[in-house]
Amino acid sequence: MGLKTLIVDDEPIALKVLREGLASIAGVEVVAEADNGVAALEHIAGQHPDLVLLDLQMPELGGFEVIRKIRRGTHLPVIVIVTAYDKYALEAFEAGAIDYLLKPVGQDRLAQAIEKVRRITGEEAVERLSRLHEIAEPLVSGQRIKKIVGKADAEYFLLDTHEICAFHAEGDIVWITTARRRYQATQTLKVLEERLRNTTFQRIHRNALVNLDHVRKMSALSSQRWLITLSNEQEFIASKRQARGIHRLVSW
Repeated sequence: MGLKTLIVDDEPIALKVLREGLASIAGVEVVAEADNGVAALEHIAGQHPDLVLLDLQMPELGGFEVIRKIRRGTHLPVIVIVTAYDKYALEAFEAGAIDYLLKPVGQDRLAQAIEKVRRITGEEAVERLSRLHEIAEPLVSGQRIKKIVGKADAEYFLLDTHEICAFHAEGDIVWITTARRRYQATQTLKVLEERLRNTTFQRIHRNALVNLDHVRKMSALSSQRWLITLSNEQEFIASKRQARGIHRLVSW
């Protein structure tokens, strides 16, 4: 089976150009077309495409809104942006889109984008989608909400940072815990700490990164150690120095 592809554009001529262009590229199978965002989401859920060629400027539900509503799945798609406006394309590409195509789309440029998609791994595609989510989300207090990828069984989930209680490393595996369940992270604790710099996350142990908004209790175990309890009842032991930093940051 070829690269399962969904084409999304509200302009019939744009759909035709992409359809005909893809037909001449070996190993590509167009499984569906959509002329609006709602239909695009239905096809993503039902057809599980490997690739979505997504127009950003559509009435009612635009491309960024479609991206925002892609939350989880066993087979999250690779996104290639299609747009007539450089500004939107560059913003999306810098955020995490695999590639972008400016209208009118030329055949050579389309073939280049398909080759780039073929070289992407599934995990990299999910990480890029999480970064696309960040620019698709409305600004909150002047900052974009970070998106973190978590894996549970064969499914990938795009998590908002505010719902994450902690990251905890066990050997080479980093676990993400929320109020309801835990997920396996796709990045190391060091990378996650760097991504979450200047947020509410604080390293309290070489194996633990906690969300200060979820700290519910701090209990002295000794003169040098403190027990940190989170809102999901998860517990961590922190040194006196680390606990002092938490005290200061949460203004206790």
